[in-house]
Amino acid sequence: MYRTNTCGELRLSDAGKTVTLAGWVQRIRKMGGMTFVDIRDRYGITQLVFNENDNVELCAAANKLGREFCIQATGLVNERESKNKNLPTGDIEIIVSEMNVLSESITPPFTIEDNTDGGDDIRMKYRYLDLRRSCVRKNLELRHRMTILIRNFLDSKDFIEVETPILIGSTPEGARDFVVPSRMNPGQFYALPQSPQTLKQLLMVSGFDRYFQIAKCFRDEDLRADRQPEFTQIDCEMSFVDQDDVINLFEDMARHLFKEIRGVELPAKLQQMTWHEAMCRFGSDKPDLRFGMEFVELMDTLKGTGSFEVFNSAEYIGGICVPGCASYTRKQIDQLTDFVKKPQVGAKGLVWVKFNEDGSVKSSIDKFYDADVLQKLKEVMGAGNGDLVLILSGDNANKTRVQLCSLRLEMGDRLGLRDKNKFECLWIIDFPLFEWSDEEQRLMSTHHPFTMPNPDDIPLLEEHPERVRAKAYDFVCNGIELGGGSLRIHDGRLQERMFKILGFTPERAMAQFGFLINAFKYGAPPHAGLAFGLDRFVSVMAGLDSIRDCIAFPKNNSGRDVMLDAPSALDEKQLDELQIKVDLSQEN
Repeated sequence: MYRTNTCGELRLSDAGKTVTLAGWVQRIRKMGGMTFVDIRDRYGITQLVFNENDNVELCAAANKLGREFCIQATGLVNERESKNKNLPTGDIEIIVSEMNVLSESITPPFTIEDNTDGGDDIRMKYRYLDLRRSCVRKNLELRHRMTILIRNFLDSKDFIEVETPILIGSTPEGARDFVVPSRMNPGQFYALPQSPQTLKQLLMVSGFDRYFQIAKCFRDEDLRADRQPEFTQIDCEMSFVDQDDVINLFEDMARHLFKEIRGVELPAKLQQMTWHEAMCRFGSDKPDLRFGMEFVELMDTLKGTGSFEVFNSAEYIGGICVPGCASYTRKQIDQLTDFVKKPQVGAKGLVWVKFNEDGSVKSSIDKFYDADVLQKLKEVMGAGNGDLVLILSGDNANKTRVQLCSLRLEMGDRLGLRDKNKFECLWIIDFPLFEWSDEEQRLMSTHHPFTMPNPDDIPLLEEHPERVRAKAYDFVCNGIELGGGSLRIHDGRLQERMFKILGFTPERAMAQFGFLINAFKYGAPPHAGLAFGLDRFVSVMAGLDSIRDCIAFPKNNSGRDVMLDAPSALDEKQLDELQIKVDLSQEN
């Protein structure tokens, strides 16, 4: 038996017991003839004591230990004289009578502590060491707990877990696929699923009624802190339901998770906001409601009421009121101006107005507007003395709102208003069914081509598709989209109309989605679904800035696994078997 107990379970009530522990050496301290060794495993840390007066050889062996040595120690549980209130095991220590070194360790490349000296790159290269840190391990333990809670909740609601294939056909209507060459079918390729979308719809046609899966998904797209080339979805589908049925059930699941994981009671009914309202009020389809600073449209107030040509020629003028920031210095204002001019934001400039505590007004547009207009601005913005108003304008309303959204979030960060221990959740509904793609120069599905149009808007499909709303919904928490879904089209004729609007010929639609089109000929039930991003959900619960910290073996910002050195080149024999030719002259 390697151990009788873990390193995190012994308490004062165990004093006098002989126990055996196994784990890694966290630290060593020598004090006269005594050597103290902290031994660590997944469950915690326990102090071992080696006394030179009791056993010289054993104490000498302890003095030769190094950090991260894997050891086994047997001894007597004893009450500590100097207790450590920061450890659950801090009331006891083990007086060691026997020790075995199970495996030696070279010096780690960074300290295995919560506050480590290792940067992101080195920690990702040695991720198996990084996972020994309690702060990282706790994120994975949280992920595990959430997964168990989700499975049990969905099981209680009659969902059945079904695994769908990882090797499927390519569906180019969306993000780029990862493709896998087939040795048995030269020149042909599988794709890794971006989601199990069509497969779960087929399960509904099969009569499974309620399906879920903790599903691996893959998208070959540009990466950010909340994206990885492979990620995990809580993927669900239901038959014979409408939008309210889906929203109510998964709102209950979210409520259950927040209560169990964070002890937070979500409201009995979450707010629902249309996409159009969210864009007008916050410039985002995933608004952060932890703080105010809602947009105020200023076209009537500032366009044509002064000689500022930038506003007079604008298609949209909007502002936010930042409470208590009229005291901002010129340097701070310049920093904000530089922020909105960054390529990631893309604004041409920033207009500011200070309503000072003494009632005076100072702004960057003083010479263009008289005092009456600025007083009207104060009233429209709901500003008080001591407040700062920040204004952006542009010739594209939605684009300018998105820029103003970036400024609003920046101010929220600067003022400490985005508290990670506060949770504001809502549903966004009534998305546009289509969006224009500058790259493709055509209409594309906002979500996917199987999304049900709002029945009230179906007459607009051919003549005004840009005005058609989708029966789609997103679950948003703290400005992060945690999940989304939609009612699905189950009528073959309506699906054909959708494909036509999206530019599919009947032949192309049949080539790509014939399996689904044909399945719908055999009595498809009305169905709908939703998928939560498990990685994002865990990161929000854990208060993390990046989903990488709750994934066991993540990729870096370039999509590389620096630990496994992947992706990497294949040897020539493998390429020959796949009948793939690689132009080596293009290699870096």
